[in-house]
Amino acid sequence: FIEELTDLVEEAVLTEFQRISERGGVLGAMESQYQRGKIQEESLYYETLKHSGELPIIGVNTFIDEAKKDKHTAPIQMIRATQEEKKQQIEGLRSYQKKHETEAQTALDKLEKVALAGGNVFAELMEAARVCSLGQITHRLFQVGGQYRRSL
Repeated sequence: FIEELTDLVEEAVLTEFQRISERGGVLGAMESQYQRGKIQEESLYYETLKHSGELPIIGVNTFIDEAKKDKHTAPIQMIRATQEEKKQQIEGLRSYQKKHETEAQTALDKLEKVALAGGNVFAELMEAARVCSLGQITHRLFQVGGQYRRSL
């Protein structure tokens, strides 16, 4: 039984190695996002099995404590911001951006330079976060490296 299972695993591994080799090796497979696609497929597959109950997970989709079940499955009432609250947040953001306009531009330029050079982006992110909004930082990084798009 153990030998048969070992043979099945070996066969599956060799088949996967062949698929990677057909794509030009590891680098070729990375360029075509083969590994990312496989991870996404497997993730979706297991999530589907979990949600359908075909893959039982104790305490998640089977054998749930009935006393606690209602607390976890009760509908949550969503609280929405009013138009006035939204307007206040936007005005606060604009005020913050105007107050730190010069410092923000310097910090974003430095962040871009470090990102393009392959340096320690985290340290520059921490500095930029002191004077920039998340939107400003994100926009600048998208300009440098593009935006992630999930391949389906």
